[in-house]
Amino acid sequence: MQRICIVPKDIARLTGKSERSSRLIYAKIMKHYSKEKHQVVTVDEMCAYLDIKDVESIKKQIK
Repeated sequence: MQRICIVPKDIARLTGKSERSSRLIYAKIMKHYSKEKHQVVTVDEMCAYLDIKDVESIKKQIK
């Protein structure tokens, strides 16, 4: 089974940014999609926000 939600640590690993920068990116994605604290960010939302076209390769790396 594949995960569909993403956490700041995943963003750090995928983008090569620091964990702190990744938390800021995560917060910006949450704000962009008007999500509340209990809601999660999906892989598709992160890819759309960061303008990543190859969503399938990202999903494989998150396993």
